[in-house]
Amino acid sequence: MKITLHAAMLLSLMALTAGTAAAQGTAELEKLVNQTRREEGMKHGTLSVCVYNATTGKQVYAHNAEQSVTPASVQKLLTTGVGFARLGSDFRFTTKLAVRGNIDRDGVLHGNIYLTGGGDPLLGSYRYRQTTPDTLFESWTKALHRKGIRRVDGRVCYNVTVFDEQPLHDSWQWGDVGNYYAAGVSGLNFHENMYFVYFNAGKKIGYPATAVRTVPKNIDIHGTCEVTTAGENTGDQVVVYGSPTGKERLYRGTVPLGHNDFAVRAAMPTPAKTCADLFSSYLRTHGIGVSSNSMQVYTAPDSLRAVLDYRSTSYYTIAQYTNLTSNNIYAESIFKYLGYAQYGIGSFSNGARAVEDFLKDRNIPASGVRVVDGSGLSRLNTITTDFMCRYLASMTRERYYDEFLQSIAKAGESGTAKNLLPGLPTGITVHVKTGTMEGVKAYAGYVITPHGQTLTFAIVSNGHDGSAQEVSTKLNKILYKIATLY
Repeated sequence: MKITLHAAMLLSLMALTAGTAAAQGTAELEKLVNQTRREEGMKHGTLSVCVYNATTGKQVYAHNAEQSVTPASVQKLLTTGVGFARLGSDFRFTTKLAVRGNIDRDGVLHGNIYLTGGGDPLLGSYRYRQTTPDTLFESWTKALHRKGIRRVDGRVCYNVTVFDEQPLHDSWQWGDVGNYYAAGVSGLNFHENMYFVYFNAGKKIGYPATAVRTVPKNIDIHGTCEVTTAGENTGDQVVVYGSPTGKERLYRGTVPLGHNDFAVRAAMPTPAKTCADLFSSYLRTHGIGVSSNSMQVYTAPDSLRAVLDYRSTSYYTIAQYTNLTSNNIYAESIFKYLGYAQYGIGSFSNGARAVEDFLKDRNIPASGVRVVDGSGLSRLNTITTDFMCRYLASMTRERYYDEFLQSIAKAGESGTAKNLLPGLPTGITVHVKTGTMEGVKAYAGYVITPHGQTLTFAIVSNGHDGSAQEVSTKLNKILYKIATLY
């Protein structure tokens, strides 16, 4: 009896101590947030902060938590979370290779090859050996060889109707469009819908740089170079301008002194057509002649014969890369596919409906929230930090929570959070998704405490006039205080 009483008293004392520490930590957090809000570079903007205890379901702290704010790439937490729920961790995007027509005794296909896109964002990606264009085209060519095809008296046709033909959202900024991170998505993505352009710097600062080559080779691009040479170690300061369907690209900005073959990523126009064109060229140099140019089609003809269903890596892997590196193309492919899966066509509006339907299904009120795209590129997206904390808390009750959690970078360890929270005390783990655009800095995610508590947090600054680095330093202090509340 004494042991039981002693244990109960000890537990009560621990709870009281923890509660006192939390109350003191919350008071310190309030002081820090108010101080930060008044600092130079922050006082004209909006700072919104919220913390929930997901274990108890109670709000721990709130400052402007009901204010609608622009989330930037924190938006990806909505997209990837709904993807886990609706598609599942093992889902794989599928690209279909088929033929139509007769194959004669000489191996001539009197008809066409058909590529039907499934929205795979990794198709032809340069990041992985198993997805590079040559590896991809080799697998498709071998599949055609197995069918006995040695020549095509026809063309490669491509179908992208799994998604609509609006690769970019209307609200994306012109200064982003043309750059790799705003390349948009297609029903048949290719090479992450971007290409590399390589520059040779001039001999002195201020001298013109020269665009010398592009990768993949033989893409139909006409570039105008207005890039000059800046000081050493200034990095990539090139901005690329161009429409999603036009062949013209304008390169402006600077590359660092002393560099030849300096790589810059840019948005690829018409990635589906590029995929079909380059595949046709690959076939011609690898034993299968193709007589005509590629062509887009909008319906699947009768009598198609399947050659190969090419499947992507698992959704878990794609979602993990989406969040760890904040990849916009991956996020928008997931977003549009959610719209396709639920409403029959992948579009920005249907992707938004799919996310909103999920929130309704889970009874998560979304007042002050507007979902426009999947990546956070649009400034029309809005959240409240209270909503984001409640959404993240609800995810802890889902069967796929562990996989969703592992898709979010660990502070001080991985992805976009690698340099956050230096010196974090042992036993505390912080998973954080970051978001950045001009005038926007955002953090959201989870704190796992040494005592087994799970906190959800969201910190968003909008309209500040301090530099991105200055604001990051300020928000990092707030995040550190949240992480050490308990």
